[in-house]
Amino acid sequence: MAFGPLVPREEIPEAARVTETQTQTQPQPQPDAQPGTRPRRPPHRAWAVAAVTFVTIVGAAAFASLPGLLIEPLHDPDTGFGWSRGTISFAVSVNLALYGITAPFAAALMDRFGIRKVVAVALSVIAGGSLLTVWMTAAWQLVLFWGVLVGLGSGSMALAFAATVTNRWFVARRGLVTGVLTAAGASGQLVFLPLLSWVVDRHGWRPAAVTVALSALAVVPLVWLLLRDHPADVGVEPYGAKEFVPKPAPVRGAGKRAVTVLVKAARTGPFWLLAGTFAICGASTNGLVKTHFVPAAHDHHMPITTAASLLAVIGVFDVVGTVASGWFTDRIEARRLLAVYYALRGVSLLFLPMLLAPDVRPPMLFFIVFYGLDWVATVPPTIALCREHYGEDSAIVFGWVLASHQVGAAVVAFLGGVARDVFGSYDVVWYASGALCAAAALMSLIIRRGRADAPLAASSVA
Repeated sequence: MAFGPLVPREEIPEAARVTETQTQTQPQPQPDAQPGTRPRRPPHRAWAVAAVTFVTIVGAAAFASLPGLLIEPLHDPDTGFGWSRGTISFAVSVNLALYGITAPFAAALMDRFGIRKVVAVALSVIAGGSLLTVWMTAAWQLVLFWGVLVGLGSGSMALAFAATVTNRWFVARRGLVTGVLTAAGASGQLVFLPLLSWVVDRHGWRPAAVTVALSALAVVPLVWLLLRDHPADVGVEPYGAKEFVPKPAPVRGAGKRAVTVLVKAARTGPFWLLAGTFAICGASTNGLVKTHFVPAAHDHHMPITTAASLLAVIGVFDVVGTVASGWFTDRIEARRLLAVYYALRGVSLLFLPMLLAPDVRPPMLFFIVFYGLDWVATVPPTIALCREHYGEDSAIVFGWVLASHQVGAAVVAFLGGVARDVFGSYDVVWYASGALCAAAALMSLIIRRGRADAPLAASSVA
């Protein structure tokens, strides 16, 4: 083998000597190292933000669960004030209406002031409103404390909270996170309804109101310490993003855009049909069953704790129903799905007066499971129809459609209490709601197909 001439070290170029030195000093792999394995990374900050959001929504379920449990204790002169059910239901209706009206502007508030500030203030307002009810002496104070304060606070943390967190912090797994955060409300209902009903039954309504206030306050430190408005605040990219996303400047015109989109959508037929059907959806769920099922069951001598537990079970099955409805919406025409959902809901409400009894029987369990599956199954096809007709404005349009949902809930929450005072039972309310659901089924079929890329003003109905 031949070798080239030896070259003195001082004649070797500097760059070559540096490379040689680096090669000689480069650490050799340890015997136990495993080539190809990636070092473990700590969980992305987005998951901590999602966890805080989940806990916040679960805590919010406490004040969403209480109204139906307050009607009988406040109506009873021995445990409350002897107020009529209509008066108490009016406070609940104000709460539901403000929740719906505030919801379209919640995203604008978060864009302007930040998620953390808005949620922390909203939880504090809710806690204050709930706590003040302990010292109330007149019905107008119930309307102010529970109706106005808790309604505004809960509306500021409506669906916009989960949607804003998901959109800002996640690029990958958005569907999973949205589903989990949506399920948080049902999970909280499952936890708090039996607990609050037990507190009301054993200790009265005041400790239950204090429990709601404390649950809201307990979440505030978590929100303030762990929640951040944007991934850029902690120097990370959104989960699943390939590059860093700078934090956008505060948006000042979001509220104006929400009103502008409403004015444009109100000139089209599909908007009124969607708003009308979703108002009936709210009337037959939050306004009727969530508010009046427990007192109606109590009229038939069913214990409050048992009735509240049945209502909590509805919260479990509505998660299953919503996921299944999303799967159906990808495969079946949305307006036909809505027609089927509303028709079946109406039929079930017509049978409910015959199912109420002092104890839980198999037909009642069937109703609970079925109504749970149908509870929010209307949401995916309604969102799909908004997207079909209003394209890039569909999210804002759905916000206003959701507001109609809460207004419908508010009207029936109030009228349900009045009907109980006038007729001595809730039967007429169940029958009337069944008829409304039949009307919603027909309204759903009237909606024509739309095009998502069409101008908003181009939508029409048959």
